[in-house]
Amino acid sequence: MEKIKLETSKSGSELVLETLKSLGIDTIFGYPGGAVLPLYDAIYSFEGIRHILGRHEQGCVHEAEGYAKSTGKIGVAVVTSGPGATNAITGITDAMSDSVPLLVFTGQVAIAGIGKDAFQEADIVGITMATTKYNYQVRDTADIPRIITEAVHIATTGRPGPVVIDLPKDVMAKEVDFYYDTTVNLPSYQPTIVPNELQIKRLLKQLSKAKKPVILSGGGVNYASATKELLEFAERYQIPVVTTLLGQGTIATEHPLFLGMGGMHGSYAANIAMTEADFLINFASRFDDRLTGNPKTFAKNATVAHVDIDPAEIGKIISVDIPIVGDVKKTLEMLLAEPLIKNKTDKWLERVTENKRRVRSYDKKERVVQPQAVIERVGELTKGDAVVVTDVGQHQMWTAQYYPYKNERQLVTSGGLGTMGFGIPAAIGAKLANPDKEVILFVGDGGFQMTNQELAILNSYGIPIKVILLNNHSLGMVRQWQESFYDGRTSESVFTADNEPNFQLLAEAYGIKHYKFDNPESLDQDLEVIKENIPMLIEVDISRKEHVFPMVPSGKSNHEMLGVKFHA
Repeated sequence: MEKIKLETSKSGSELVLETLKSLGIDTIFGYPGGAVLPLYDAIYSFEGIRHILGRHEQGCVHEAEGYAKSTGKIGVAVVTSGPGATNAITGITDAMSDSVPLLVFTGQVAIAGIGKDAFQEADIVGITMATTKYNYQVRDTADIPRIITEAVHIATTGRPGPVVIDLPKDVMAKEVDFYYDTTVNLPSYQPTIVPNELQIKRLLKQLSKAKKPVILSGGGVNYASATKELLEFAERYQIPVVTTLLGQGTIATEHPLFLGMGGMHGSYAANIAMTEADFLINFASRFDDRLTGNPKTFAKNATVAHVDIDPAEIGKIISVDIPIVGDVKKTLEMLLAEPLIKNKTDKWLERVTENKRRVRSYDKKERVVQPQAVIERVGELTKGDAVVVTDVGQHQMWTAQYYPYKNERQLVTSGGLGTMGFGIPAAIGAKLANPDKEVILFVGDGGFQMTNQELAILNSYGIPIKVILLNNHSLGMVRQWQESFYDGRTSESVFTADNEPNFQLLAEAYGIKHYKFDNPESLDQDLEVIKENIPMLIEVDISRKEHVFPMVPSGKSNHEMLGVKFHA
């Protein structure tokens, strides 16, 4: 291994920062502690990297996720050893589930103390073995540039994911006069980018025979920046498009070929189309259970093509007839480069479009503010162009259903892990990454209370996110399931005035402008306050009994939706 000689000796901490800067990383989120003091001492005088001090390690990792999800760039977080590292596990696991490129540095006790139950020691390498794409523990200071370069490469290529680097305190403090070559050479890690050309031709041949084709657009289309190619392919062959939750924004909500989100809280048109399809083309979705419902009956009449850069996902849930391993953007480019085939979808488009027209939206009520109305109005005020962040729960599904998306990477949410508390820090990360874009956060009163300490940094860093708290005084999705499937026994899911804080006073404590609205007649005008470019909390008291519909009960087939309302 080639050694690179340094002109002057440098500490491991200096090598960490210089390597990050050389890789184009300019923002890190972190929280100091004893084991990472050498690194923070270096940060004190280092120029070229902005450090954002979160208020909890979970918040720091979610902030890095929001930064990464909204841009495609790698998100970077730094936490200390022991509880600092274990506090970060939820964010790391969330990133693993949603394929988020993330680099998390965890402090560690000095090498001599490892394995001896030293103060604030935790086996973070062992703990994160199942929740990372890869992890390292640095034992030689000279390895730092090489390991960081490899880690960034692994996190951002193939199927993106989180990588943890565990840094013992003495490794960071030690000075060296050389480091090892940073050329990436990983023979065992060679993701397939270019798909098999014969499989491309098979897909098009099947498409030429299909009478009821459907495109399923997953989060990987967003991550690969392949929305332009997806739209061109769908329009070329006039194929209706269903998205997953993380696939929102890959085709504009208003596009005539868009049928809606599919799955448990998907649209009637989307779920019926997947049920009746004779050819389903899955672009970069992993066929998760919230999408498929009962996998035995999912798209049971369809030939299935599945495009995914991760071969482990193909055939894992749904049997696949045409497997295509490769980058989804490259796959679409190759499909578009092939000669035009003949296919006819006129009658099919008439049917799926009629299914869209048949369904009524939510029932308008005069006496209470409805969450759907709030989201629709915010969509109007932002012209459908905001970066939309959600926490997890009912409001997340309403936001997926009612905001008018039109851009890739526009929805930043926790999909696979469903992490309550994701919203506030992720919105902070998204805004820091996109200072020129409006960032709107929809959050429930349950998730808000899990990470609201991150509000403390809005004013100190000038982060004008708009936090829209849809307050139904309950753990809404839990309550909905209890009312629907547990005979209405709302066990420990409803908040009262005695066990829920005054959110207006909480915002006051953090020095954030705050509003509270509960009048449906003045709602449209009230919400215009979001036009002001300052951090703010907008609490909206919403209907306490509103359910998210449609809904596919757990274990049922997608066509067995509850709560679908048709026009008379």
